[in-house]
Amino acid sequence: MFIKRKMLAAAAVLTLVGGLSTVGTVAASAATPECGMKCVEVYSMKYATPPANPTNLGFVETVFQGIAAVGVPAIVQPASGSNPAEDLIVPLAGTAASLAAQGWVSAAVGAHFGNATAVQIEYAPHGNPTGLCSAVPTTAYQNEGLSLQPCTTKGTTIWILDSADSPVAGYFPIVNGSNTDFNRPFAMTILGNPAHQVVQIILQHLKGGANNVPANQLWAAAHGPVS
Repeated sequence: MFIKRKMLAAAAVLTLVGGLSTVGTVAASAATPECGMKCVEVYSMKYATPPANPTNLGFVETVFQGIAAVGVPAIVQPASGSNPAEDLIVPLAGTAASLAAQGWVSAAVGAHFGNATAVQIEYAPHGNPTGLCSAVPTTAYQNEGLSLQPCTTKGTTIWILDSADSPVAGYFPIVNGSNTDFNRPFAMTILGNPAHQVVQIILQHLKGGANNVPANQLWAAAHGPVS
């Protein structure tokens, strides 16, 4: 079971890196050299350059001030190969259905999202796991902010790569595993301009439908240190 779990996690990293599309592996990312190839960097389509075929990750998910403590906000900051606050790993992965079978998400979430990839995203500065995952502290609701929470917490620490609702190759909404609203699931969202202020990632109802999800609700990932 341990080996299978590790294999699933590795497969999920490759899925993230490939962007669930034909874009393929991004050449450079924001992980520190110490974290290396095991790190993934979650970045926003809204600020990647150019958005459809990124060569610059733009703004990536980051732990505020790099503090490894419960409740510290998850924000977005410019990609940097020297900022360990941007080092994230995937400690748990599978399909939504398989994680439902293990009790990580509800049976309803497992049934709705089925074979969609589902992962945890753990903060690991310089590659050192903290046991704290990017999550929400309570069952998903509108405008709830992401923060570090114990990775042992079920539901709220699980993220589903909702490729079925992606209108752009290489990007996808990232939906929280504690969702109870399947018509408009709660997805990772950026509001505001992170170039001018600290912007916490929040949850909002997915907008636009499968063919019109806005860029501030679309994400992708790269891996490894800056090349």
